[in-house]
Amino acid sequence: MPGIALVRKPGPRIAEGIVTHIEREPVDPGRALHQHDAYVAALAAAGWRVTYVPEAHELPDAPFVEDTVVVSGRLAVLTRPGAEARRPEVESVAAAVRKLRLKAVRIAAPGTLDGGDVLQVGRTVYVGRSARSSDGGIAQLAGLLPERRIVPVDLHGVLHLKSAVTALPDGTLIGDPRHVDLPGLLEPPEEAGAHVVPLGGDRVLLAASAPRTAALLEQRGLSVTTVDISEFERLEGCVTCLSVLIPD
Repeated sequence: MPGIALVRKPGPRIAEGIVTHIEREPVDPGRALHQHDAYVAALAAAGWRVTYVPEAHELPDAPFVEDTVVVSGRLAVLTRPGAEARRPEVESVAAAVRKLRLKAVRIAAPGTLDGGDVLQVGRTVYVGRSARSSDGGIAQLAGLLPERRIVPVDLHGVLHLKSAVTALPDGTLIGDPRHVDLPGLLEPPEEAGAHVVPLGGDRVLLAASAPRTAALLEQRGLSVTTVDISEFERLEGCVTCLSVLIPD
């Protein structure tokens, strides 16, 4: 499964990132950069070839690169973020995916779509209806991925779908039923435990803030790597939103 991991380093203005559903707390840019380096090292240790999107210091939310593109096979769907201030992030990501020889297409106005609202599980693509992703954006995504089954999902009190639910390597959905109503949901002991990045095989990446979830997943036979992303969590970030994984 390992392939290319798209990432972008945080800049000195990261503390100015948008906060919607939590109280704003101080963010240390230097600590965030250190944590990002450790996050990238964990991806590399799992066999992912890291590709950096050019830094964008004038765009505080730029390290949350997942929101700018959805990759399905060799198709890269460039998003139109729901927050207008984040839309300039997309152009540098577009250049990066073209260098990787992916076919790039776009979500067009007036539709909006954030990659953090898109959860791909096998042939099914769950897409959150959120303040950042509109029905029009979801419909466009469905048109661009005719071979996939698109399932819109209503959200309650969270920024993105993947703030509430992700999937384990076997396709089991893990998430918080307070925020999303999906059948067969495995409920994690901590909120951050809903954010799982499959790294290939039985390996997964999890935030260090979810130690009980890490133990639960290990009991299920998974190999868990944890990383401290506390500075990004202060900005409603999680392990999923700091990269775009493009399997070989």
